[in-house]
Amino acid sequence: MYYVYFENSSSNPLLIRRIEELNKTANGNVEAKVVCFYRRRDISSTLIALADKHARELEEEMENSEMADLPEKQKHQLRHRELFLSRQLESLPATHIRGKCCVTLLNETEALKSYLDREDAFFYSLVYDPQQKTLLADKGEIRIGNKFQADITDLLNEDEEDGRDLAKLEEKIWDPNSSLTEKQIDQFLVVARSVGTFARALDCSSSVRQPSLHMSAAAASRDITLFHAMDTLHTNGYDMTRAIAALVPQGGPVLCRDEMEEWSASEANLFEEALEKYGKDFTDIQQDFLPWKSLTSIIEYYYMWKTTDRYVQQKRLKAAEAESKLKQVYIPNYNKPNPNQLSNSVKPALLNGAAGSNVPGPLGSGQTPGLGRACESCYTSSSYQWYSWGPPNMQCRLCASCWTYWKKYGGLKMPTRLDGERPGPNRNTLSPHGLPLRHSGSPKFAVKTRQAFFLQTTGATRLARRLCEDIIRPRYLARHPYLPVNTAAIKAECRRLCVPNSQTLATFKCFFCCCLFGH
Repeated sequence: MYYVYFENSSSNPLLIRRIEELNKTANGNVEAKVVCFYRRRDISSTLIALADKHARELEEEMENSEMADLPEKQKHQLRHRELFLSRQLESLPATHIRGKCCVTLLNETEALKSYLDREDAFFYSLVYDPQQKTLLADKGEIRIGNKFQADITDLLNEDEEDGRDLAKLEEKIWDPNSSLTEKQIDQFLVVARSVGTFARALDCSSSVRQPSLHMSAAAASRDITLFHAMDTLHTNGYDMTRAIAALVPQGGPVLCRDEMEEWSASEANLFEEALEKYGKDFTDIQQDFLPWKSLTSIIEYYYMWKTTDRYVQQKRLKAAEAESKLKQVYIPNYNKPNPNQLSNSVKPALLNGAAGSNVPGPLGSGQTPGLGRACESCYTSSSYQWYSWGPPNMQCRLCASCWTYWKKYGGLKMPTRLDGERPGPNRNTLSPHGLPLRHSGSPKFAVKTRQAFFLQTTGATRLARRLCEDIIRPRYLARHPYLPVNTAAIKAECRRLCVPNSQTLATFKCFFCCCLFGH
């Protein structure tokens, strides 16, 4: 079981997946069947708040103030190491694998800071459901810690009496020093099995499930019958006569059945299907497949089912399938150029909104002098390689180290970058008016200017405004912009007023004078 990085986009962070199996397709390519892990950036802010609340509760239970003592930068980077397990499976091309990583279930015995000290180390404690959009605690957690330890009493000194009432601490259910011999006990167990076989022959439901004598005898030989026989023998003071009489009371022979007999064939098939899907997550098995069964019944059936021939056969089939599957695949080093990779000839004034600086870059760095604090994460101005990052209109970039961190951990190193802030402008490159300077010395905004536009109405619309001023009421509508305008009434009024007469001619003359002379 390997945890690996997958790349599905040249600009987005790498995906973290757990390889379940490798399969060869019909055209000869290799695909990996993987379990999905999600980062904090992949889930909603509501679920992130729930995850933070769970982390605080876990910290209070452990009485550990380690998280509170960490610097803000390490807290920020530790959030990048948290993942969320999911039950989602998908198939990805093996050629998209970009390296191995390590993902472990969080437990209180391991310091959180240890994940920051290790490269490619992640942890998880919650399970994310992409369909239901929910977060749940992982039921497979390792029970390590103070609250899972037994309370051990102090060691008694020599000649010191134990003040506890031992009779209340335990119950004796078998005495190995009884008067019966091993042969007599074995004979009594044979009688108990015979009574159990006869009881199944008398029971209608059992005769349907075990129609043959061999099946009834096999069911009567299970542990439930033997446990009942030994308990009966102990209860009757190891008196064989009284114990045999207790096995066959007045109402008929005693019938003892376990979960293997209580479950029908269809229920057994449902259980095997659920076990294949959820593993030993018995709570989910009960909720989704067997809601009419109790959790105790399902767990008891599971451990009895593991003793059957059917379990052995399925285990052999799975082992044979595993032998036929691919166990390893060669992945060559990925050395194709990244589309986000920037050439060193890019003008520095167009990156990160940073303008030129009078401080030259280091010799041999391959950088154009005057970059300033160019990296969006660590503000460094020198790097052997640069990568474009973020929205294209922002024109941000990262140095090689921060780009590798972004791809692996899905965030920037510095906590000040969380809210999308950009680095403050370099004060050495500002004009007296606070604007960045170009190389020529003239002020220019680093961001792209917005294109101005205006709306021009038609002559008929402007004429309608004057003719139908009583209906439109422009001052009133200006103060109530969401009121509807009755365009049908305005059109009808325009048609009526546009009949040539002395009043409309005067209105037309006034309108054209306003259009020509502006008043």
